[in-house]
Amino acid sequence: MNKHTVPDIKAASIKGGVHADQRHDSAHKHVAGTAVYIDDIPEPAGTLHAGLGLSTVAHGVIRSIDLSAVRAASGVVTVLTAADVPGENDISPSGMHDDPVLAEGKVMFHGQPIFCVIAQTRDQARRAARLAKITYEELPATLDIWPLDPKTDGQVFPALALTRGDAATAIAAAPKRVTARMRLGGQDHFYLEGQVSLAIPGEDTEVTVHCSTQGPTETQHMVAHALGVPSSAVTIEVRRMGGGFGGKETQANQCAALAAIAAKKLGRAVKIRLDRDEDMVATGKRHDFVIDYDVGFDEEGRILGVDYMFALRAGFSADLSGPVGDRALFHCDNAYFFPHVHAGSALFRTNTVSNTAFRGFGGPQGMVGAERVIEEIAFAVGKDPLEIRKLNFYDAMGVEGTRNVTPYHQKVEDCIIQRIVAELEESSDYARRRRQIAAFNTNSKYVKRGLALTPVKFGISFTKTESNQAGALVHVYSDGSVHMNHGGTEMGQGLHLKVAQVVAEEFQIDLDRVRITATTTDKVPNTAPTAASSGADLNGMAAQNAARQIKDRLIDFAAERYQVPRDQIVFLPNRVRVGNQEIAFNELARQAFVARVQLSAAGHYKTPKIHWDRSKGQGHAFYYYAYGAACSEVSVDTLTGEYVVERTDILHDVGRSLNPAIDLGQIEGGFVQGVGWLTTEELVWDDKGRLRTHAPSTYKIPLASDRPKIFNVALTKWSEAYEPTIHRSKAVGEPPLPLAISVLHALSDAVASVAGHRICPRLDAPATPEKVLMAIERLKAAGSAVGA
Repeated sequence: MNKHTVPDIKAASIKGGVHADQRHDSAHKHVAGTAVYIDDIPEPAGTLHAGLGLSTVAHGVIRSIDLSAVRAASGVVTVLTAADVPGENDISPSGMHDDPVLAEGKVMFHGQPIFCVIAQTRDQARRAARLAKITYEELPATLDIWPLDPKTDGQVFPALALTRGDAATAIAAAPKRVTARMRLGGQDHFYLEGQVSLAIPGEDTEVTVHCSTQGPTETQHMVAHALGVPSSAVTIEVRRMGGGFGGKETQANQCAALAAIAAKKLGRAVKIRLDRDEDMVATGKRHDFVIDYDVGFDEEGRILGVDYMFALRAGFSADLSGPVGDRALFHCDNAYFFPHVHAGSALFRTNTVSNTAFRGFGGPQGMVGAERVIEEIAFAVGKDPLEIRKLNFYDAMGVEGTRNVTPYHQKVEDCIIQRIVAELEESSDYARRRRQIAAFNTNSKYVKRGLALTPVKFGISFTKTESNQAGALVHVYSDGSVHMNHGGTEMGQGLHLKVAQVVAEEFQIDLDRVRITATTTDKVPNTAPTAASSGADLNGMAAQNAARQIKDRLIDFAAERYQVPRDQIVFLPNRVRVGNQEIAFNELARQAFVARVQLSAAGHYKTPKIHWDRSKGQGHAFYYYAYGAACSEVSVDTLTGEYVVERTDILHDVGRSLNPAIDLGQIEGGFVQGVGWLTTEELVWDDKGRLRTHAPSTYKIPLASDRPKIFNVALTKWSEAYEPTIHRSKAVGEPPLPLAISVLHALSDAVASVAGHRICPRLDAPATPEKVLMAIERLKAAGSAVGA
């Protein structure tokens, strides 16, 4: 988007409209190192730097704080404590007033920020922060949720229960029944760019904060809240993030608030940038879960009733744990119909960092619970898990039936999972490979292979109704070039590019004539965070609305000037047909400007149909569903537990893709990130509440070498959104991540082979090599006992 070329007005089609492959607008900058992130912005003269002073106990009362050595350290300008917060010492996104900017009186987790050092350099600030002398009265700390009881132990937010039918009676009367529990680990966001903010003070109460945030409006409100000023005094700007994955939806607010408080206090620009260790210790992660399940089913494997309890580690404050737990329940069915269901959540308070949004927002955790139930049933009735999956699917789209109501009482009207699974089963050669793997395992003493094909049904929308809106600002200049701005944020996913394609398509001009600009709250106000996979859906529609306003004015102007009916004015590639003549788009823009036609518009969009009543556990929670399926094959060394993903085939539904090249990249990346969550990424806290896996040396994200050896990814060619979305496309940010469940179940399938597939392995996640080995040894022992 960095050039403006003279268009070929005779071209048959525009360059870079919707449904076309286009490389990311900043791709060349990313690889060349020229993309500007917050830490690359030239610092104003006199910029100061911040460093955090963190708690060294997991739970305790602060008895004394001696910061004299900190203040006397080289380069230190000032030290901020809770007493220096001019407004409210709170950045709670849930409104629970339980998330202080800086701890006051009590600390609730190891690594909680207590004070903030402002110094001439970042190194000076960080070194000085270590000189504090703080004494605590340590209190008992709750660190693990496994032994906690939803009825008696503390929770950060009111729990939710979804109920349809009579689950208890259906389960008790079922011919077969399984009751068990599983543990599901969390995940660190591990974005390339950590939490960072640069605050620049303005006149009076004004401040501008360049912040790596997914929610500029929320960050704006939180900074204003902490400063005690109106939101209109605070401007948040972000051109791009070096990754977010949900970790910058609420977690960016603390750094932004601290930088702004210091900047206004000192009248100088202030930057704060956390290093990797600080970031991992002090910011929230994907919630880890304990899932209890009780399922009744018949001899064929058809589910009759299911009862779930999804308990999650919220951490010390509510943050977004309430809606994350809700979304886990919304996806506890995945793609399956439950005739009778009860699903409850427990949002346990622990003395660990407050967990937060992460790609999928609880949905993947719910799906893991659904797939564990399917696996249990398959082993109980002696069938291939894929047979059980297909037996329990929701009714297909267009089929009149009764197996189409979710646990939250929304009808599934667009279900295409049957067709996707059938096509993937054929294209991946599932049946033949299943036979080959059985033969291989019979003849291989130590290396076992496993295969699994798992589905995804992912609901798209925020369940917080007011978040389902977006704004955009579009200017057409007198030379025909276009400026585009919207409330969504760019974190590498190609959102800005997709929205620019929408604008180019609307005006029928080449993509390089549309200027992409930084997201800023002083251009587009009151927007939702870029989350819930809704970025393109919401902001694309808002930008289209703005472009159409301008387009309508241009049509009115041309109709009046050239005395032709409106229906004889047609936008063609880089030109406009007006009656029997054609005018270049830039010439029409110039003429309209001379005639004083307004060539700027603010667009808005709100998602229709959705509503949600949490008190009843019922509603039309999602506008539509995105679907997909993955078939994965693994090899496991039964002597060490080490494994390799041999092959993965994916067929995914993105409707009529706005940009297939970008969407394929999102599917590949989401899948690999999901594989990391379910296999290698393990968060470990010790008995003092200290996070021991706080750096790449101890926390293992997937490497390029961990991708499947054979990786086939395809988009459905026939699908389009059931509802009128932007050009009938579908969301792609979060739905691909739970495709990685196929790898977890392929590992389980390989482990099960050591006991002749007679025992459900109950392989919990993350399925690290150590856990895989322990499961193998457990099944060997159990298999020997069964055989005896």
